Amino acid sequence: MEIKQQLKLSQQLVMTPQLQQAIRLLQLSRLELIEEIRKECDANPVLADEDFEPRPRATGDNAVDAVHQSNEQGELRIDRLEDRKRLESGEAQKTDAKQVGEIDWEQFLENRTLQQPLPASRGGFEELPPIEQNLTKQASLVDHLRWQLQMSDFTDSEKRFAELVLGNLDDQGFLDLKGVERPDGTRTPDLTIEELAEEAGVNPEDAPEILRIMQEWDPVGVCSRDLRECLLVQAEVFGSEDLDITIIDKHLHNLEKHNYQAIARDLKVPVEEVYESVKEIQKLESRPARNFSETDEKQIAITPDVYVVRDEEKWTVTDNDRGVQRLYINETLTKQLLKDPNAKEFIGEKLRNAQWLIRAIEQRRKTIIRVTECIVEKQKEFFEKGVQYLKPMILRDVAEAVGMHESTISRVTTNKYVHTPQGLFELKYFFNSSIRRVSEEDIASESVKQAIKKIIDGEDKQNPLSDQAIVEILAKNDGIQIARRTVAKYREMLGILASSKRKKLF
Repeated sequence: MEIKQQLKLSQQLVMTPQLQQAIRLLQLSRLELIEEIRKECDANPVLADEDFEPRPRATGDNAVDAVHQSNEQGELRIDRLEDRKRLESGEAQKTDAKQVGEIDWEQFLENRTLQQPLPASRGGFEELPPIEQNLTKQASLVDHLRWQLQMSDFTDSEKRFAELVLGNLDDQGFLDLKGVERPDGTRTPDLTIEELAEEAGVNPEDAPEILRIMQEWDPVGVCSRDLRECLLVQAEVFGSEDLDITIIDKHLHNLEKHNYQAIARDLKVPVEEVYESVKEIQKLESRPARNFSETDEKQIAITPDVYVVRDEEKWTVTDNDRGVQRLYINETLTKQLLKDPNAKEFIGEKLRNAQWLIRAIEQRRKTIIRVTECIVEKQKEFFEKGVQYLKPMILRDVAEAVGMHESTISRVTTNKYVHTPQGLFELKYFFNSSIRRVSEEDIASESVKQAIKKIIDGEDKQNPLSDQAIVEILAKNDGIQIARRTVAKYREMLGILASSKRKKLF
């Protein structure tokens, strides 16, 4: 064994802080990018944006005026900074009496007297708050039930029990007392309403009665433990027929399968009466929380990152920079701060960070436009004719065309939206696997989904098509070779029930 020195050349990928920042900005959504820019502007004094301190863009005499105005704004910020330093050092106490004497206080007071008073009320649409601040928030189911709890005559212990019940409601309005899964993979034991009553200090024998009172609150059937109990509560409260209650209680499984003949045989009633009862049962609500939601879908809006517009025979891709500040370095303020030898190192670091951020944001914008242009080039028929002409495309196709890695394409297309003549789509929407055809070129999986949806929409509702029948129709009409299980998978992804559950007899 010996110790010796040896030279060796090797290549390795080093993730510099600049590269890490560029990758992180690339995968941010539009709203996250705006928030990130705001944070950087607050933390970096040399950064400025158009909203706070606009850069002059005029020409000629206007450009000169704009430069003077920008310099005055920069000097104003410097004066404020110097005043703050003087206050900290105690120099601000030494006031220049000559400057104070130059102020014409009489003229100042006269101008104050001649000023018009502010209007008592808002006088125009421009001064009104934005419409987003006037939108009312939709009440959640728990809030609606808690308001009814406050109006009830429950005792303090019964109200504690009711609060425990409300805390265990799921998104559909049912009482979920099942155990939860621990981090180690085990599950906690299931709860009962008697255990909730003991925790609230209520007699366990009174728990079913309190729960039944809550189930009759609006919406009727809420706080039920399953669908059967929910429908029974509604049937009894609304005064349904005995046959309706019996069918819900004993034949809910046959009701789900539309097996009305079995219900008629077991209850020894004509099948026509079963049909009439089923019509009334279908009027009941199977999901108590249907009209209540934690998020109001009407207020959800998506702002596109890029626009695809047709200019004569050419498709043009433009970025949406509305709301995204154009950052630049405030040179006037930076030069003044660099005069302080103690701040040189600090300002130098902030300048480097600002340059890296500006370069990373610009690179992000160019990359998104470049990838979108490649998608438009490969999916021209989609933009011209519609979803049925969407072609199969994977990340590798775009990565090879633009000269980037597949992981970069994945980051670019995540949470990025494009506005097209066919609608608003996420960039990932255009990546689809291929489905084989008999004689024509392959078709995208998304187009197959739309074809399945179109076939089901046009079927006879009393005799719905099975998955195998859809397979045969696709092969005959469109030449699409697809397995039955694939049709079932696409049907479930579209939220369409099986043929046995889609059947409507009346």
